[in-house]
Amino acid sequence: MTYPLPTVHVLYENPDWLPPLIQGLHAEGFMVDLVPIDGGAIDPNQPPSEGIWLNRISPSSHTRDHHHSVGMTREILFWLENWGRRVINGLSAYELEMSKARQDQILRKHGIRTPKTVLAAGRPATLKLAAGFDGPFITKHNQGGKGLGIDLFESVDKLAEYLDSPDFDPGPNGQIILQEYISAPSPFITRVEIVGDRFLFAMRSSTETGFQLCPSDACQLQAQGPDVCPIDGGSKFSPSPITADDPLVRKYIKMCQAEGIDVAGIEFIEDQNGNRLTYDINGTTNYNSVLGEQIGIDGMRELARLVKQEVLEDKPISFSA
Repeated sequence: MTYPLPTVHVLYENPDWLPPLIQGLHAEGFMVDLVPIDGGAIDPNQPPSEGIWLNRISPSSHTRDHHHSVGMTREILFWLENWGRRVINGLSAYELEMSKARQDQILRKHGIRTPKTVLAAGRPATLKLAAGFDGPFITKHNQGGKGLGIDLFESVDKLAEYLDSPDFDPGPNGQIILQEYISAPSPFITRVEIVGDRFLFAMRSSTETGFQLCPSDACQLQAQGPDVCPIDGGSKFSPSPITADDPLVRKYIKMCQAEGIDVAGIEFIEDQNGNRLTYDINGTTNYNSVLGEQIGIDGMRELARLVKQEVLEDKPISFSA
């Protein structure tokens, strides 16, 4: 006896990221309900719709004028989980993604090396913490995404000038991360993609043109202009030789299992001495189609298969695709 697959409700705020995910879910036989989140309302006495919920709300949502997405999503995820709904990248994973300061603490908790990282709000506190760095340091938004707020400083004086300039952007909540600058021997970072406690692939992202490294095709088009095909821009991303047996990958997977992270793109950089330092956990991860075709892996299809696997494991009777 077979049953239809449950509906997958997708919480989202950026429609440009949806097509590959929708295609993957449809290919696995799911009906998809798109739930845009910016404003909205919740009646906590009313149960959410049945089915599986998938969280795709990004910490960079404010850059698309969705200023209520992050706060509203926090309340929606609590409501969903309080009613026992399964959420892919639920509240625990979401709170971690919204704070790079928390990410640093969680990474170190699991024995993963990170650059020196501190958090400040306000000019006096920011300058005081900056004085504690022995060498160059970078700033970034605590609620980040898209490489926002990343600037390199050689001294506290240079940072002070920046804080007083009209170019300074404090981010959506005024919280600034100051982080040790890592001088890499080669201009790239490595991103490890994990789906459902499983290593999917790793890729190198070139930093030669900056740190706005979202791999989605939509982001590549926005960065290069409307007349540039994403296929032509795929060279920014290339396969990494890292495998599932890598000790760092194994630490990442254990961390995800312990912290309730279902889907993640985790980034590290290698310094001049070969030390690998991890600095970012992306829960709203995207995949580049050019790289996917090159290595033979469709990231969003694998995410859809994770959802289907959970459904099948929850039911003793097989489902029709």
